[in-house]
Amino acid sequence: MKTIKIARSLLLPGMLAMAVLFSPVDLTAQKKKNKEEEKTEGIDSGLLSGLKWRSIGPALTSGRVADFAVNPDNQSEWYVAIASGNVWKTVNNGTTFKPIFEKYGAYSTGVITMDPDNPNVLWLGTGENNHQRALGYGDGVYKSEDGGASWKNMGLKESRQIGGIVVDPRNSDVVFVAAEGSAWGPGGDRGLYKTTDGGETWKKVLEISEHTGVNNVVMDPVDPDVMYATSEQRRRHVFTKIGGGPESAVYRSLDGGETWTKSMKGLPKGHIGGMGIDVSPADRNVVYLIMEAEEEKGGFFRSDNRGASWKKMSDHHASGQYYNEIICDPVDVNKVYSMETVSKVTVDAGKTWKSISTSGRHVDDHALWIDPDNTDHYLIGGDGGVYESFDGGLTHLFKPNLPVTQFYRVFADNEEPFYNVYGGTQDNNTLGGPSMNKNSAGVSNEDWKAIKGGDGFWAAVDPTDPNIV
Repeated sequence: MKTIKIARSLLLPGMLAMAVLFSPVDLTAQKKKNKEEEKTEGIDSGLLSGLKWRSIGPALTSGRVADFAVNPDNQSEWYVAIASGNVWKTVNNGTTFKPIFEKYGAYSTGVITMDPDNPNVLWLGTGENNHQRALGYGDGVYKSEDGGASWKNMGLKESRQIGGIVVDPRNSDVVFVAAEGSAWGPGGDRGLYKTTDGGETWKKVLEISEHTGVNNVVMDPVDPDVMYATSEQRRRHVFTKIGGGPESAVYRSLDGGETWTKSMKGLPKGHIGGMGIDVSPADRNVVYLIMEAEEEKGGFFRSDNRGASWKKMSDHHASGQYYNEIICDPVDVNKVYSMETVSKVTVDAGKTWKSISTSGRHVDDHALWIDPDNTDHYLIGGDGGVYESFDGGLTHLFKPNLPVTQFYRVFADNEEPFYNVYGGTQDNNTLGGPSMNKNSAGVSNEDWKAIKGGDGFWAAVDPTDPNIV
């Protein structure tokens, strides 16, 4: 006990001295001095302003395309919505592209729609319209009235993923938005929304639940009062994916989207997954549907009475989490395209299917525009970028100048005099290339190499030997 008392008696004067040394006044002064030193010696915005971004590539691969919008009066002018790379515009059929959505609230886009009465008016739905593992989300709906030169956010900011947008050809102020909602949780802006004042206000005209949104909305090409929509119940978790449920269904409206009723006669009972729907421009009575369903009951369906009833044409369908998008041919009522890993086309209303050639072309398609004046001519987009065909898909022309590769990871080595950069990409290989070279033109595609195929992730390089990767 005496030892403890002595120790305390020795400590007490020291503690008092420390209290005097570091009084509140002194501490405040010291903090102020530290901040001044940090400001003088640290990195600030003035120093960083001297650094400029420069492109080092690569453009040997492109990236995931979500949607197209083509000017019907000038087919050389079109827009590409990118799943992880904003929106790009071309005025010369893809000879050059210009990014037009870099300074707004989302980098991920899912759908772009052109006003049928004014090609300068565009509607953009942000967030990818699927629920694949790597999924970018958005912050609502945007509108441009000057051909993409500027954009305004029109709301539905908590929609996260938007599946479709249609504009009433009789009145440009009437627009419908299919809001899927977050794939990772309930609530938010979820359902089918309608505006009658050009997006200033929105009314939810189809609501299912906090767990289920709307992933498709299409309009009768002759009578826009007749509309179709599909709901999709899905949820992602770290440990699993719920790809369907009892709340997924097909809906129909006969009064311009004000009221909706289920259209399920002839369709599978039970839990349904992802669906795609389209009306044939060649015959408005014919509506096609592709769906996943439990117990292998999914498939491809056709309605000959505007959705009043359905008939199963075949078992053919794709993965609802990533595909199940169908596009009807503009002139042939029996011809339909299905976007898939290897996309398919039917010429007998879905009874049989044939693969579209992938010779010299990437797989995993998500978007298709068919020339209504020449249906052998189309644009097709997927995980590898944009391709154009003039012979109905026998051969394809790649648009190599759309640099939207989606990188998961990047890594730099210690090579001298110029270090190399490695990146793992979504479905476009693991790539490696120099940060700089001695060429006056800078780094080019020729300098980059694919060191591993498929989806790329981590690359690691020996810190003392850059040849070991």
